[in-house]
Amino acid sequence: MSDWLNRAMACAAIYHAGQTDKAGQDYIFHLKRVADRLSGDDQAVAWLHDIIEDTCYRMASLQQAFPVHIANAVDAMTKRGGESYATYLNRVKTNDMALRVKLADIADNSDPERLAKLDEKTRQRLKKKYETALEILLQEGE
Repeated sequence: MSDWLNRAMACAAIYHAGQTDKAGQDYIFHLKRVADRLSGDDQAVAWLHDIIEDTCYRMASLQQAFPVHIANAVDAMTKRGGESYATYLNRVKTNDMALRVKLADIADNSDPERLAKLDEKTRQRLKKKYETALEILLQEGE
């Protein structure tokens, strides 16, 4: 296991401590499942992919703690305030690591077992969101 992966796992454990997902499970399990779908430095990005959006951890700290390629991928995956979802996804597509991690993230979030734990309205909203995301992410030449 790389030093970057160990550091990413530690950061995620500290900064996401106490957070739960929409189904009420510890959020760290989502990060682990996403990372388990990937390899190499993509796994470090998977552990960190929501840390800027969902915690008090800041990009400047991430840039000091991790190599530029990992920080750039996390930055590409961080949705900005006021940014449309389509604009966000088109930025994700510009970074190969971010794209691989986002596809793994969507695969985990759209897992039928996970969705089954949600109410029908939320389940339908998320299914549509993930279908739209895949359409945008997998479009050629955008």
